[in-house]
Amino acid sequence: MEQQFETVTSAGGSIVAIAVTATFSQQRFAAELRASYPLLSDWNREVSSAWGVAYREWKGHRGLAKRSVFVIDRDGVVRYRWVTDDALELPDLTEAVTVLRDLGDGAPVDGAQASVPLQAADDVSCTIQ
Repeated sequence: MEQQFETVTSAGGSIVAIAVTATFSQQRFAAELRASYPLLSDWNREVSSAWGVAYREWKGHRGLAKRSVFVIDRDGVVRYRWVTDDALELPDLTEAVTVLRDLGDGAPVDGAQASVPLQAADDVSCTIQ
């Protein structure tokens, strides 16, 4: 993700990474990576569950989050969503960056076309358009 930081930010985006590890682990990992973006802890698995990216079980492990990428516009609308069931698969950010650039240009976004409600938290809901 760090390798794509400049590409994402130059397209008008921000990166926030969220994992189900403890805060102190995230802090150490961020320091080791020299991450230019925040790494947040979802220790209680609330975010991954609310956003529909939690595994029931993966290779005998429970409580893990699936690798996923979201592009959320300034109005809180999810404009792009990528999720994989293969925890070893890394995302290709090309489509997400294209969506970011389209949002910055004010052009229509050719991402996910269906309008699907996505519950982001108890008091926040987003829509994939």
